[in-house]
Amino acid sequence: MLRVAVLAGLVALTGLGIVGVLLLGAGWWALAGVAFLLLVLAVRDVLQRDHSLLRNYPVVGHFRYLLEHLRPEVQQYFIERNTDGRPFDRDTRTAVYERSKGIKGEKAFGTERDVNTAGYEYLVHATVPVPPSDGPHKVRIGGPDCTQPYDMALLNVSAMSFGALSANAIRALNIGAREGGFAHDTGEGGLSRHHTENGGDLIWELGSGYFGARTADGDFDPDMFARKAAHGSVKLVSLKLSQGAKPGLGGVLPAAKVTAEIAEARSVPVGRTVTSPAFHRVFATPRELVLFLARMRELAGGKPTGFKLCVGSRRDVLAICKAMVAEGVAPDFVVVDGSEGGTGAAPLEYSDHVGTPLTEGLMTVHNALVGTGLRDRVKIGAAGKVATGCDVVKRIIQGADYTNAARTMMMATGCIQSQRCHTNQCPVGVATQDPRRARALDVADKSERVRRYQQLTVAEAQRLMASMGCRTPSELQPWMLQRRVNYTETRSYAELFDWLEPGELLADAPAAWEADWKAADPDRF
Repeated sequence: MLRVAVLAGLVALTGLGIVGVLLLGAGWWALAGVAFLLLVLAVRDVLQRDHSLLRNYPVVGHFRYLLEHLRPEVQQYFIERNTDGRPFDRDTRTAVYERSKGIKGEKAFGTERDVNTAGYEYLVHATVPVPPSDGPHKVRIGGPDCTQPYDMALLNVSAMSFGALSANAIRALNIGAREGGFAHDTGEGGLSRHHTENGGDLIWELGSGYFGARTADGDFDPDMFARKAAHGSVKLVSLKLSQGAKPGLGGVLPAAKVTAEIAEARSVPVGRTVTSPAFHRVFATPRELVLFLARMRELAGGKPTGFKLCVGSRRDVLAICKAMVAEGVAPDFVVVDGSEGGTGAAPLEYSDHVGTPLTEGLMTVHNALVGTGLRDRVKIGAAGKVATGCDVVKRIIQGADYTNAARTMMMATGCIQSQRCHTNQCPVGVATQDPRRARALDVADKSERVRRYQQLTVAEAQRLMASMGCRTPSELQPWMLQRRVNYTETRSYAELFDWLEPGELLADAPAAWEADWKAADPDRF
């Protein structure tokens, strides 16, 4: 480990300098003095709690912060040099880091964006704004078949598994959620003790591997599921159909990473490679999916139950809605994950070329539920590069009721986007199972940053809504979000996209939806 090597090396240099002074003369005092000062700095770096990077990389880690302070362009280069081509812009990253640390984000001069470029979007403010709401807005999750509804925050922790993240990162996120009054999605890696020991509200996500509720041969285990879903911290349960960063693809956890803790959380053997298939065993048709969701809700004691997907074809979304109508049952929520969503590891072809972006996917699901008369009983969450208050407002305008964030929550816990998640060598202890690296992440400090980031981002979203003349998110309308189409033309979302009326698909499908509506089959994907 580098910190051990640095400390040992500086101790050796200090000792060498002292020996040199004793044997060779006073000229060696310079070496002894410099080495001793660096040793003091190294010890301070290892013992401090604010910067995980310095705890793992004493002394040498200061060069990163030096580059950050030289000028913004150097900081931007340093952070972006290994990105995947779709990074958060500099202003977004700065906002996340500053909010998590409680630093005010005001900025001198005006926008640095080219507002005349096609694709530029902006919110329409009111000539007479209204006062912001007093407290954070909550969304009631729970349809007519739900007996334990949950009030969801406008911004929550998106799905990230124990295994992908370290135990300390999970603890920091969960404590932050508890203190801030928002929800923490477990990801599909199982319900670990690190999720449940601190009392934060949980969304237990179940993927195609049924980790944490599976039989020895990989089938869904209803008894195990019911027992764990009854935990007081589990407020909602969610079935993952697909993930935005790699839709249509399962995952593999190599045997070397299946430690005793991970094996316990996932209900799998220690030291054996674990595969999560690309498809589910519990359903093969839209109707079977809907009925299984109803069974999950029953097994969970009436807690809100839903599913997450990255939208593929509109026809499949409509087939699921037809199944809901035919069976008279519906999930309590649907989380739409955009193809721009992140992951610790995915084939480049999938992350770049497969799946529907969040804007299109979100509006597809929203309109499908509206058109089939189901929107009032099914809430929609949005996930995929949600970072700022403006992102929250935009996604609500596009059809969401609430949002989830993953990467920015990781950034609040100290992630510096080194993009070494898949190597188990995360330099700040966020995305690693190496206990020596994970130890650098101070849970108390980072949980407070998670809470602060969520609180200030939601407050900014509510201030934006007030500036737009809206007292509640339900007052936001598509015409309030404008997009520049070309150099001379700007159009609103109300003009650019079709917005269905309640029950319109059941009565008389409009021409733009007619072919997909007719082809959608509740008994076949």
